[in-house]
Amino acid sequence: MKKISFLILALIVSLKSFGWGATGHRIVGLIAEYHLSNKAKKNIEKVLGFETLAEVSNYMDFIKSDGTYRHMSPWHYATIPDGNTYAEIGTPDEGDVIVTIQRLMNELGTKNFTDGDEAFALKCLVHLIGDIHQPLHVGSGEDKGGNDEKLDYFWQSSNLHRVWDSEMIDGQKYSYTEYANLINHPTDNQLAAWSSLDVLEWAKESKEARKQCYVTMPEDKKLGYRYNYDNIDLLNQRLLQAGIRLANVLNKIYG
Repeated sequence: MKKISFLILALIVSLKSFGWGATGHRIVGLIAEYHLSNKAKKNIEKVLGFETLAEVSNYMDFIKSDGTYRHMSPWHYATIPDGNTYAEIGTPDEGDVIVTIQRLMNELGTKNFTDGDEAFALKCLVHLIGDIHQPLHVGSGEDKGGNDEKLDYFWQSSNLHRVWDSEMIDGQKYSYTEYANLINHPTDNQLAAWSSLDVLEWAKESKEARKQCYVTMPEDKKLGYRYNYDNIDLLNQRLLQAGIRLANVLNKIYG
């Protein structure tokens, strides 16, 4: 009985730390594919075989069902309280999304891997660059990245994290390919502005963006069309930025 209870608890904790839902991560992966150089594409194919970036983008969530990888759960998010910088709070002992992305980028460049092989590291990097661009994956430390912010979303019980992970995206009723093609129209100015490979800068952006996730909620916490209207542009921008930056990182490593 205790074993069953532990497994249920582990599953609940795992589900709470998902980044973008399956659709969101695939959108990021596909946008990245559109912005890869030809050389990077060929070298990535040597590592992943027939799998695409979109297809491997959810791998790190998939392996959460295996207890072997439970120590990786804290790598999906970071905590930076309001009024603090990351340097002030420091990196937790168990790691977080910021230092893990930095480590994976270095390992893929040097080909010296801490966990698994090159394909495993690449799959993890694809996923985590998506995660760090989800505003609530850089949480304040007060409500588990919005998981404890209970609300109704279109008359169904939900929480703020889930709304941003998947419900707003899936509510648009596009396939991931349709969605990627819909938003994959960055301007030259945006491409230049988003070219930084500074992971701390990406996290700072999410920290700033998370404010909007909260302040646009109505007092009764019944979210619907108005909340979507106020936030869909920000959500789409973060997906697009994640895809472009993933491509930039991979072009540097493999191109």
